[in-house]
Amino acid sequence: MALDQPTQIAPYDAPEKDLYEIGEMPPLGYVPKQMYAWAIRRERHGEPDKAMQVEVVETPSIDSNEVLVLVMAAGVNYNGIWAGLGVPISPFDGHGAPYHIAGSDASGIVWAVGDKVRRWKVGDQVVIHCNQDDGDDEHCNGGDPMFSPSQRIWGYETPDGSFAQFTRVQAQQLMPRPRHLTWEESACYTLTLATAYRMLFGHEPHELKPGMNVLVWGASGGLGSFAIQLINAAGANAVGVISDEDKREFVMSLGAKGVLNRKDFKCWGQLPTVNTPEYKEWFNEVRKFGKAIWDVTGKGNNVDIVFEHPGEATFPVSTFVCKKGGMVVICAGTSGFNCTFDVRYMWMHQKRLQGSHFAHLKQASAANQLMLERRIDPCMSEVFPWAEIPQAHLKMLRNQHKPGNMAVLVQAPTTGLRTFEDALEAGVR
Repeated sequence: MALDQPTQIAPYDAPEKDLYEIGEMPPLGYVPKQMYAWAIRRERHGEPDKAMQVEVVETPSIDSNEVLVLVMAAGVNYNGIWAGLGVPISPFDGHGAPYHIAGSDASGIVWAVGDKVRRWKVGDQVVIHCNQDDGDDEHCNGGDPMFSPSQRIWGYETPDGSFAQFTRVQAQQLMPRPRHLTWEESACYTLTLATAYRMLFGHEPHELKPGMNVLVWGASGGLGSFAIQLINAAGANAVGVISDEDKREFVMSLGAKGVLNRKDFKCWGQLPTVNTPEYKEWFNEVRKFGKAIWDVTGKGNNVDIVFEHPGEATFPVSTFVCKKGGMVVICAGTSGFNCTFDVRYMWMHQKRLQGSHFAHLKQASAANQLMLERRIDPCMSEVFPWAEIPQAHLKMLRNQHKPGNMAVLVQAPTTGLRTFEDALEAGVR
């Protein structure tokens, strides 16, 4: 299988202006003074259609190790909702900027580079991973950069994300864009894929291995769809959990060995008080859920890893169905943050509870290589135009989005384009 080969951008004519309309391309490498962005301000905190408003803002300037990227398309993730709501924290409490541009996934063109950047040049086509750090402590030099005190998520803990014509990133955030994908397909996957990769392969000695059994919550969503594919690619067995029966076929098509519908069980939410009648009722329902897992994995075979992200609604069950010596790995709390569990089953069965947060460059690059080699599908579900970026987040907030990963167009004028020349031809004239 031939891998993607880099190509140069052909010369083209364009005027130099201070501001360009969405979809209108400046001359290659020319940085206008201003840009359009979907901005959040503290006084507008609320649901996405209230919090996000189009503004004309200054185009970011870059430091010596930074890169300015022309954003062709971007991905939709739950942290954009959190940024708009100001929950669990307001992004302004972290970076202190007057406005916040959300968006932690993007595909685009390198438009300007700092004077110390060597690996990338103007015109390179890239995807962006969302981890930033200062690079000057022991964790960033021989350790795990995700443990660095300076670690932060671009587009959530920084003010300059991807829902704008240009975005400022650290050079180490860039990775090659898969040329077989469209701009929107290549924009939708990096955050969820790299997060899933670290969850499954980043926590020794509980790395995913052939033959393991893994329970995947939200199996039809962005994280879940990549978890299923990674588990399948590693020769392990994924048991997916869905909330709507019409998602079963999609999850099975990704390679799951079995699918459970959580609506068939009544054991969700915070743990009832231990040794009460309510606890006994909950416990019986959890055993029923565990039996359904055995119907896939074989009698007595509890899962080696639980791939967690809903949090409050599912966590008590996750800690029970995980096998002795297994791991519950969690990266979010989309159903709530007050997680409860019966600690007796944690300590006596010596289970591991592991938090996991995005991924460092080596992990993100390994995950991206799978996409470059076409071993993983981006599972793009819906694409929204620039004008509907808040509506895309509103659908996600209300759990009305389709299975897979959502993308939005920024400078790419329409869907289905794979080259910059395609975008020029189809763009604003």
